[in-house]
Amino acid sequence: MASGFVESKVARLVVEIHGFVARIHLQNPPLNVIDIPMMEELNRALAEIEARSDISVVVLRGEGKGFSAGVDVAGHTPDKVEEMLTKFDGVVRSLVSSKKVSIAAVHGHCLGGGAELAMVCDMVYTASSAQWGFPEIKLGCYPPVACTALAALVGQKRAAELILTGRTITGVEATTIGLANRSVTDEELASVVDHTVQELLVLSPAALGVTKKAIYSWDAMHFDKGLARAEKIYLEELMKTSDAQEGIAAFMDKRRPNWVGK
Repeated sequence: MASGFVESKVARLVVEIHGFVARIHLQNPPLNVIDIPMMEELNRALAEIEARSDISVVVLRGEGKGFSAGVDVAGHTPDKVEEMLTKFDGVVRSLVSSKKVSIAAVHGHCLGGGAELAMVCDMVYTASSAQWGFPEIKLGCYPPVACTALAALVGQKRAAELILTGRTITGVEATTIGLANRSVTDEELASVVDHTVQELLVLSPAALGVTKKAIYSWDAMHFDKGLARAEKIYLEELMKTSDAQEGIAAFMDKRRPNWVGK
């Protein structure tokens, strides 16, 4: 059993370990954009946590104004997009396959890759005022993880609406449709997460890990293949369209995109 308190601070994360709990704080102000350095740090942190038998629960939260506004748009340029997809999906696969119970504590903006990161956690608690969404379509792109797994959480029609319109919803609606377990006030969020952590800590870490594996046994057979397929389409078809390149360029230039339909 681990005792005491350990904190390690790196460029994009603060990782705290106290007893059986690891807390990962996203820290890339002002909106905790997930750039490639943060992906690399998340992958390292999750691997180190997974290797420790004394940790049974992982809590992810964002510092400052929100959870995360999503993956860095600059990472979608042709010279970076393959590396970005590989490293971000590595983070997602680590969370999905982990034996640790993962909890996302969401406040403020939870968009795009940030929403994908939260949705693959085992449990999600959100501030009612949080803003959830998958706005990639507005850049001429799509969210591969959400395309693969969102329908299993909220149903096919709701998933299609969120992904194809890119609209933003509140934490209350995210809870209503199944993206989160519970929505609470901003002030209540930390205590609600801590209450669930305490419920988990009295249980067997070994039993939790094996039970988590059993819960996802059906979805696991399809998730890896589905995500690989979504990645392939993203790289070989989407990123070769003029509209995807225009959408990213327009965002970087802070102008409206000029779609050409090809």
